[in-house]
Amino acid sequence: MDFGGLRALDNLDLEVNSREIVALIGPNGAGKTTFFNCITGIYPPTQGKMFVRPPGKKSKHLNGLKPNSVTEVGLARTFQNIRLFQNMTVLENVMIGRHCRMHAWILGAVLKGKSTRKEEQKAVEDSYTVLEKIGLAEYVNEFAKNLPYGAQRRLEIARAIATEPFLLLLDEPAAGLNPHETRELDELIVRIRDQEGISILLIEHDMKLVMSLSDRIFVVDYGKKIAQGTPAEIKSNPAVIKAYLGEDVDA
Repeated sequence: MDFGGLRALDNLDLEVNSREIVALIGPNGAGKTTFFNCITGIYPPTQGKMFVRPPGKKSKHLNGLKPNSVTEVGLARTFQNIRLFQNMTVLENVMIGRHCRMHAWILGAVLKGKSTRKEEQKAVEDSYTVLEKIGLAEYVNEFAKNLPYGAQRRLEIARAIATEPFLLLLDEPAAGLNPHETRELDELIVRIRDQEGISILLIEHDMKLVMSLSDRIFVVDYGKKIAQGTPAEIKSNPAVIKAYLGEDVDA
């Protein structure tokens, strides 16, 4: 991915397997979020190809798809900076995530026929079920802006899960969380993988979280992949220690 004369991503090649938790780490400015923006349709990559293989389906080419089409394929993401609809309720935020799985057209929404009303009721029920799974049911009718910060982070994840993804992309989900909230996030991510069968790719700077969660880790620096492997392999990799983790890392 080039921005003028700057190459933000340079031959970055990685894969995420079914029911796997994979971390993408690297220094600030290494190109991690740019990579997320490419595979979710926000940036069209300058070169290269991006493929996903939804469970039980043929491979799908992501290049050229708009963000809403990428979501319909089965990829969902959160952002570094929380992007909720602050003046809508918790339930309404999650229902927006359900929109890509609904079938009513504009005319149906206006006329409110029986099938449309039935679909809307199911969206409410499905959204509430997601809130129960994420541990936010107690806030169902609260405005998003009134939630504690950690709950807002979980609400973003809930909205993403409501789209029924097979791959969940989490961009620094632990940013701003206290140690207790981070432990809860760790448990939540594992539960999403184990109970929902969703693969997870996360960008994160909390190395304790990364090392405890990840099946595999990819490391980037200046847009290039410099290492990949298990947490134990990454923790002891000299190139990673020099580029990112620091000489005295104890994760």
